[in-house]
Amino acid sequence: MSDSMTTFFDAWGMIDDAPRVEAISAAFKSDDKYADPRSPDALRGPAAIASYVCNFSAGAPNWTAKVVNLSTIGTSHGAAVATGGMEPDGKEMLQHSQYFADMDGDKITLMVGIGEPE
Repeated sequence: MSDSMTTFFDAWGMIDDAPRVEAISAAFKSDDKYADPRSPDALRGPAAIASYVCNFSAGAPNWTAKVVNLSTIGTSHGAAVATGGMEPDGKEMLQHSQYFADMDGDKITLMVGIGEPE
């Protein structure tokens, strides 16, 4: 299983940007790519990915993204992730998404998320 995938999703719930950026940089290779239904395009490199996650966290303070299941089939790695928190109207929101990753050792080289964007 991939500790890097768990590290990456734990970073979404971190309060401070500096540790978040450090965690994301530790999870990904320097020439990596990331895309999900909300990203404008495929993001390249830990700095671009960290900026995207920091923007999400600024807009959704105290939200978390937790890996609820990791799987590996051959060389394919997958993660089921629960993302949620309190909406501005005070209602709790929870969304489940699937992510697939290519790895180089324990570092993510490519991650693609699927789920329903709002």
